[in-house]
Amino acid sequence: MTRRTAVLFAASLLFGMAGAYTVKAGDTLYSIARANGTTVAALMKLNGLPDTALEIGQELRLPGAAPAPATPAPQPPAKPPLPAPLPEDQLTPTPPAATVAGVNIRVPASLRMGEAFIVQLSGTRAAQATVRFPSEVGEDVRRPNEVLKPVGAAGEYVALGRVVLGKTTPVVYEVSLNGELVRGRIPVVGLDQPIQHLNLPTRISGLLQDPGRAAEDAAVEKAYALRTPQVWTRPFAPAMSGVKATSSSFGQPRTYLAGGPVAYHFGTDYPAPVGTPVLAVNDGKVILAGKYPVRGNLVVIDHGAGVASLYFHQSKLLVKPGQTVTRGQKIGEVGTTGLSAGPHLHLEVRVRGEGTNPETWMNRLWPR
Repeated sequence: MTRRTAVLFAASLLFGMAGAYTVKAGDTLYSIARANGTTVAALMKLNGLPDTALEIGQELRLPGAAPAPATPAPQPPAKPPLPAPLPEDQLTPTPPAATVAGVNIRVPASLRMGEAFIVQLSGTRAAQATVRFPSEVGEDVRRPNEVLKPVGAAGEYVALGRVVLGKTTPVVYEVSLNGELVRGRIPVVGLDQPIQHLNLPTRISGLLQDPGRAAEDAAVEKAYALRTPQVWTRPFAPAMSGVKATSSSFGQPRTYLAGGPVAYHFGTDYPAPVGTPVLAVNDGKVILAGKYPVRGNLVVIDHGAGVASLYFHQSKLLVKPGQTVTRGQKIGEVGTTGLSAGPHLHLEVRVRGEGTNPETWMNRLWPR
């Protein structure tokens, strides 16, 4: 039983029918609050709701209803909290050093939230070094502090880093070789974007509660977990020709429903007429190609080195899982399937599962 299901079950046991409101089709927490002279926050607190999503037939207790029994219904175990960050002595930079065991290290001077970046290693032994990001421990990221082997050739190697959306504390990196270690910090700044309130109609926002969403999320998580060799050798290219991004830019905080929780936009949206060609941003292998409740007609391409590109909401798919594609190849057509209010392409570029700004990849072999 999921936490949300358990909450709804407990609510039905506690409140019964007396002094309660039964959710009908088209209801939102905002409309119920307004009709009953209360607020969304008050209803969420009174009913122990984890978010503003509702289900038809759900019972909501209203202000002034009889208090719940002193002994609540059993609840499933809470989701384990994130581990504590590493101790400060494991995050403190080592004395300034440009090399580790003869390998030169270069990193960006600063970073922005949601950026991908590279740690550059040069020298005859660069391929033998390993790179980690210990500051990821304690953050809501996939496989934090993973040991990374750099990729490259001829004494020039790189390891990909990622700055998770919501992070403004410094990125801490470590480069190790033969028992020697260099640790440094890179400052991070936010995006300073206003919250975008979409207020989607129920016929669209209801897809967030679709029973098939769990399987959809599991499928993309499986793709994020891939660690295959780098296959691209040319700079990344735009996913559509001559189409500019909309105001729904990468990293923008947004709400889907009035009074709903704030979530980041992990991709960039490109409006275009239905049928506009969608192009692979670089060489790779198709991991997913199918229709899903939220992402609509979706293609996921694995480019290797932990990099994947995702193409949402298409009207037509022209590739199949397992197929090899090349940069600029047509893989589908723009549409408005899934959680979409109009025809557009939602493009994501993920690094080891975390969303990074697609624009920082375009026309580059690696992000900065």
